[in-house]
Amino acid sequence: MPLLQRLLIALPLLLVAASSPAQDLPAPASSASAPPTVDQLQDQLTGIEQTINDKDTKLGDSQFGELRGKALAVQQEAGQLADNLKPQSEGIKAKLDVLGPPPAKGAPPEPADLAQQRKELTRAQSDIDGQIKQAIVLAQTGGQVANRIAGLQRDAFEAELSQRIATPFSRSFWSTLSTDLPSDMRELRLLGADIGSSLQQAWQAPNRLPFVLFLLLAVALVIGRRYIEAFVLKVASTRLPNGHLRRSALATLIVLITTLCAGFAAYCIFQSLNWNGLLDDDVANFLHSLVRLTCFAAYVTGLGRALLSVKRPSWRMPTLSDDTAQHLSPFPWLLAAVGFLLGTVNRINQDIGAGLAAVVTTNGILSLIISTLIAAVLLRLGQARRAMLAAGDTPARRPLWVGLMIAAAFAGVVLCWLAVATGYFALSLAIARQMLWTAVIVTSLYLFSHLINDLFETLFAPHERSGQRMQEAFGVPSERLEQTATILSGVARAFLLLFAISLLFSRYGAGPGELMARVNQLFTGASLGSLPIVPSDIFEALLVVLVGMIAVRTIKQWLSGQLLPKTTLELGMQNSIVTLLGYVGGIVVFVLALAALKVNLQSIAWVASALSVGIGFGLQAIVQNFISGLILLAERPVKVGDWVSLGGGVEGDIRRINVRATEIQMGDRSTMIVPNSQFISQNVRNVTLGHAQGRVQLQLSLPLSTDADNARKIVLDVFRNHPSTLETPAPSVTLDNLDGGTMTFVCTGYVKSPRDAGGVKSDILFELLRKLRAADMPLSSPQDMVIHTVRQTVAKADVPTVVSDGNEGDDKKP
Repeated sequence: MPLLQRLLIALPLLLVAASSPAQDLPAPASSASAPPTVDQLQDQLTGIEQTINDKDTKLGDSQFGELRGKALAVQQEAGQLADNLKPQSEGIKAKLDVLGPPPAKGAPPEPADLAQQRKELTRAQSDIDGQIKQAIVLAQTGGQVANRIAGLQRDAFEAELSQRIATPFSRSFWSTLSTDLPSDMRELRLLGADIGSSLQQAWQAPNRLPFVLFLLLAVALVIGRRYIEAFVLKVASTRLPNGHLRRSALATLIVLITTLCAGFAAYCIFQSLNWNGLLDDDVANFLHSLVRLTCFAAYVTGLGRALLSVKRPSWRMPTLSDDTAQHLSPFPWLLAAVGFLLGTVNRINQDIGAGLAAVVTTNGILSLIISTLIAAVLLRLGQARRAMLAAGDTPARRPLWVGLMIAAAFAGVVLCWLAVATGYFALSLAIARQMLWTAVIVTSLYLFSHLINDLFETLFAPHERSGQRMQEAFGVPSERLEQTATILSGVARAFLLLFAISLLFSRYGAGPGELMARVNQLFTGASLGSLPIVPSDIFEALLVVLVGMIAVRTIKQWLSGQLLPKTTLELGMQNSIVTLLGYVGGIVVFVLALAALKVNLQSIAWVASALSVGIGFGLQAIVQNFISGLILLAERPVKVGDWVSLGGGVEGDIRRINVRATEIQMGDRSTMIVPNSQFISQNVRNVTLGHAQGRVQLQLSLPLSTDADNARKIVLDVFRNHPSTLETPAPSVTLDNLDGGTMTFVCTGYVKSPRDAGGVKSDILFELLRKLRAADMPLSSPQDMVIHTVRQTVAKADVPTVVSDGNEGDDKKP
């Protein structure tokens, strides 16, 4: 299932890029077995410049795109060649440094072989340095040529849009068309004759069998598409988990199967005609363009089928009613057919060299057809919305961007009709084609955005199998998995949006290749101090950080979960080892990221000097606590699990030693965050350091009349009979004081851990009370009270006087 999910997200993007009707994307740099030399790159760039400088050559969108792609490839290869030659130059320089400078005048001559070696190394270094300089100049020139081609393409496009001829309502328009029509029809018949000749050659005996086999295979793909689709969807629906991912994945599979079946069928027909290279270059290029147009038309059809989902309403992703989806179902294949027809007509006009009247007429007719179809779609949507309101239903609320796109589409339709009526046929076709292309890009973006979001939410869902495996393998909490899914989904959809925008404006010289070239040029020469800013290096550094942190986390999980628990190390030492390893791994990953960014020591020194003021003032406490944390982990005066006591009433168990602070769990189960520097600079009482024993000590006050020896024996028996008290050191009972008619005993016993002292003390007190009562030994002496009544003569009343012979408990009675 993970492999299927990865294919679902990768293949559609490639199909969208490959099926662009506006222009061919720039070809990537050729991956030949041997890298091109400086002379070869110079020849390629010279040929590109000669092509764009030739005034007799009329270049179209596809030719401009191809030339710009070649110029960008030269720029990339020249830069790569310069980077590859720099280590060789540095290696030769190192060898020359080992040989040392040549002897000065008047000094004894050096050996001949040494002089010859220095001469050869010097010549080689000079040659490589010259190639490096030429490659750098070629890279800069290639970028300039690519920018120039993009400017020429935009100028040609603007000139085409501003071109105006006679309106269709004038007589001159039709007279010009009738004049040029015979020659255009003659060229068209010649093209048809070439294709017919190719068919006849394909039907000849040597090529008949491949011709028939390829045609049968094409028919089988067209007819068997629905069976292939039914089988794949059945398997996917049983393998994919329930939820939104199944719906978006099935929609994507419908698009893929429709596109691939139609594309392979068209390619089989092309191969049936071109078996053994029967077609000449012009006819082969024409038929190959028809194959690409077939892929695009099939993609549009599959996209409409997947999103409308007329036969399977439960799979429908947009919030459309069944009636609305049914009424919109013919439009995807109609728009696909018009797109195929548009590309075919433009290719035929280009190949036969059609006259201006024929070109503008066909362009005007196609623009009217496209704009009319789009207007019909908008009217159907409006009718469905009004019908829902009339029925008392509340239609789904439209997002703002949907309303803006509908308004822009209405405006585009009106502009198309006005442009045709006023003679601006090229402008009308450009608007119609851009509306069609925008509709394809937006619907594709809608589908793939949902697919990416559903994919990440399913992969990182805590209740799914993949999420549970991540929790078991890495110990990641469910909340962190959900956060990861949200972040990855947002980043992936952001890149998808940028890619869609670049495709949307590809006709204006802002395709993916041009966009990446502009991004690289934007940062070319940019730096932060002495740190160069290179987008590819930044991406590589981010990848190093991501992979490195995952590796460090995995090793820490393996150590803390598998290896260290099987050793005799105590828990605090295990935690210290894992924490130190995390710090070391983080430093190593940081160094590797700096290496990926190509940061040298001078850059680090510049950054350190720039941040010295901030470290001295704002970051002083953080650095101090960080160093204190390292000291705590190294010296281990306190460790995880220790019972410590600091000033201010802070006392509890250490649960974690972090980079900046230490977490202490208090007696009320709350957590106190204490900076690490306090453990270094203040007095700290570690109750459990060094396997400390717990002491149970209590004071027992008995009357002087108590038998002291018998009381001592009872106390010792209680201490010795408790299972938690230690025999060594043995319990002891000492007579500490005689005061106020009482004698005070100090009773002391020891237990294994200070954590047991409180519970053992309580048990012993309970047992002592029971034993002393059983032995009739009171804990205090009863007090006697004697009352004397003395009669005194008082002026108005006799007041009795109460005299007590005790020290406490004076009372007065009337």
